[in-house]
Amino acid sequence: MILIADSGNTKTDWCCIDGLEAVNSFSTTGLNALTVPEDEVLTLFESEVAEETEGMEIDRIYFYGAGCIDEPVKRKVEEALIKVFPKANVTVESDLLGAARSLCGDKPGIACIMGTGSNSCLYDGNEIVDNVPSLGYILGDEGSGAVLGRMLISDVLKGVLPESLMQKFQERYNLDAVTVVHRVYNEPNASRFLASVTPFLLENIEEPAIHRLVLNSFKSFFTRNILRYANYKNMNINVTGSIGWYFKDVLREAADAMDCSLGAISRSPMESLVDYHLRKG
Repeated sequence: MILIADSGNTKTDWCCIDGLEAVNSFSTTGLNALTVPEDEVLTLFESEVAEETEGMEIDRIYFYGAGCIDEPVKRKVEEALIKVFPKANVTVESDLLGAARSLCGDKPGIACIMGTGSNSCLYDGNEIVDNVPSLGYILGDEGSGAVLGRMLISDVLKGVLPESLMQKFQERYNLDAVTVVHRVYNEPNASRFLASVTPFLLENIEEPAIHRLVLNSFKSFFTRNILRYANYKNMNINVTGSIGWYFKDVLREAADAMDCSLGAISRSPMESLVDYHLRKG
């Protein structure tokens, strides 16, 4: 039986494949292996994944994870998975490669993740051949949920948005400057906290100030990431992730403004990633 994982900052999606059929799908806590200690990675797998797969004979695992960008991090995740599934052959790759295989399959293209964080790559139909580093929500992650949330909260606390929108926001979230600074700078999972307010943007996307905020962030994503790839005008730009999916109309508007051609847009990589591995065997 094959177990596939797509792990982001907010959640990890799992799917078990038996033969040519998906037999169990579930989600667990999000994981960025670059920042989470090895013992916490193991605890997460032992407490959440082992329970969901109890009684299943897992002999192959493909784990695509946020932060799995170099060998020490990949090895940390691999060793934790082997402790939980000692009979399994484990492969650990970046969530970006998972997104590319899901969106592009065996064809070359540009693949992007636009969820809590954002990232992009140039894909040759098998592997990533170029990547503009995302740099996280402080230095990069343009167009991501974390950055959109950061911009929204900042505009509210600095009084930039129209009064009616600021009042509406505070009635829902009741966030003051002291609370926000503490949540962002002193507590873990700041990116999840920032991204948690993005539903407000979606619900009020027809408001000019909100539409402008989202559109400008998406334009920044294209300018600072996609336009850095050679021949980007001749390639489809494919996107997976909740932000790309729910804000797809504004994303298309930004792409048109930047003379970029959008291809596939999916909410999650998992379904097409399962199809990819079924084809590959």
